[in-house]
Amino acid sequence: MQLDDVEVHYCTKKSFAHILENNPFVDKVHVLPEKLSDLTDSLKDENFDYVVDLHHNIRTRLIKQKLKVPSKAFNKLNLEKWLIVNMKVNKLPNIHIVDRYMEAASELGVKTDGSGLDYFIPEKDEVELSWLPEGFQKEYVAYVIGAQHQTKKLPVERMIELCDKINKPVVIVGGPDDVEDADKIETFFERNEGSAPYEEKLTELGKKTVIFNACGKFNLNQSASIVKQAKYVFSHDTGLMHIAAAFKKNIFCIWGNTIPSFGMYPYKTKFTVLENNKVNCRPCSKIGYQKCPKGHFKCMKDIVFDFYLP
Repeated sequence: MQLDDVEVHYCTKKSFAHILENNPFVDKVHVLPEKLSDLTDSLKDENFDYVVDLHHNIRTRLIKQKLKVPSKAFNKLNLEKWLIVNMKVNKLPNIHIVDRYMEAASELGVKTDGSGLDYFIPEKDEVELSWLPEGFQKEYVAYVIGAQHQTKKLPVERMIELCDKINKPVVIVGGPDDVEDADKIETFFERNEGSAPYEEKLTELGKKTVIFNACGKFNLNQSASIVKQAKYVFSHDTGLMHIAAAFKKNIFCIWGNTIPSFGMYPYKTKFTVLENNKVNCRPCSKIGYQKCPKGHFKCMKDIVFDFYLP
């Protein structure tokens, strides 16, 4: 801790609270209820000395007004994001969002320690390698196939192409919403009697891709454990990419309609960006869409998988 004799509380939505419950540096987690007034009443009882606002929206402004204590909010760079999305004028600073978050705590004398991110997995959720099929227990590549928005993830046929290019045992990681895509990838690489001629061709080409479909089979902490033990991690722009960065993994991050310049690339770890810079409509959003606004989705369909894994 950089400050002596302090208590750190964190307020978030219920769906994110479990991410913080094992963090030894957070003393208490407050969950946003249905009524904001219920939250502000409970927060007032804590008698906070300072509020660090990492969300900087109407809700957090109302909370700060109620608490009436010193505070600072991080700069969301909304104007700069609007310029790059709508005018393709890049005025974004070359600063990672983590460092921008830390600026919101600067008045407290808190600085980044330079060691990167933390993520804490409880012992009960640590995945043993023996739980994986035998061909994955020595070494594997983790591929995080999910994303909050469709325009931030590869089409399934390109996911298959990527797995083929990886040419090693691949553990597909994702949540329940990713099971359908994962099943299609798994089926493509399935090794059984019906696929014997296909397997012969793969052998001739030196193809070694085998798939273990972990989507929907593990909770977030267990998925994090799988990522932690992977040799390499491939990921779309999503939460598990940042968890992989916390474990200092070698990450190959795949970008579609958004761009690394928004400041959300892997933090303090080795990474390779896979993106298509030859489309002039990118970025088309600071977040994402459920389908390509232009209809062609070239930002993902035309990505060149230019990488080498020893």
